[in-house]
Amino acid sequence: MSDRTRRIAESARRIRTNALDMGELQGQGYIAQALGVADVLAVMYTDQLRLRPEDPEWEDRDRFLLSIGHYAIALYAALAEVGVLDTDELQTYAADDSRLPMSAMASYTPGVEISGGSLGHGLGVAVGMAIGLRHRGNQSRVYNLLSDGELDEGSTWEAALAASHHGLDNLIALVDVNALQADGPTVDVLRTEPVQAKWESFGWNAVRVDGNDVDALVTALDGLREHRGSPSVLICDTRVGRGVPFLESREKAHFMRVEPHEWQLARDHLQEVRA
Repeated sequence: MSDRTRRIAESARRIRTNALDMGELQGQGYIAQALGVADVLAVMYTDQLRLRPEDPEWEDRDRFLLSIGHYAIALYAALAEVGVLDTDELQTYAADDSRLPMSAMASYTPGVEISGGSLGHGLGVAVGMAIGLRHRGNQSRVYNLLSDGELDEGSTWEAALAASHHGLDNLIALVDVNALQADGPTVDVLRTEPVQAKWESFGWNAVRVDGNDVDALVTALDGLREHRGSPSVLICDTRVGRGVPFLESREKAHFMRVEPHEWQLARDHLQEVRA
């Protein structure tokens, strides 16, 4: 394992641990998604994004849009990992008057670019941002993390057409394909496969990887940053509950209830993986 990979993997473990700590405050939540997407967020925030933690609104920052607002528990952990948020503030998650609501809101939280409660809006906003940055001659990139369930929304595909039409090579979408959404397995709700072929047919440069493989994520994103002429999408196959076996196999994992004694068991599993 390279030093780069080891550093990112350690960051992903801390993101998972902090997400579990936040989840324990409520006894339930979107824990499975947080564990599944931690590797993607660790790669983005500790390796790929251009940002200044002390100045979250720095004009030349890369924009990272979380359109799946209920993944906020994982995003807050990632923002704390790079110093945008203080780790101690994570203990206020979802509390009254907290800056860390259960669904991410740009008006509340430093480093959050978009309020993403209703799905299907993120890519449209990302397209607008990418066009605006290009008109201003700003070289920053726009990244949008969306879910496979979000591909059910027609507005996502309208935005995909617009991005291709305008040749927005400063835009990279990331799709978390965990095969699960609120109403059940994604394949049963609305079949979206073949996902990669669909994006390609809309004029995007599309790459698909194991979203829990740090090396694969880094290699893919390094390549996408160099691509020119069209927007790019990285399709990330992830596993809900990644790193905690008894949560990986739990049914009805979209909004998960975790028993009081299970939180420490989950943290212990993450430590075992580290060892």
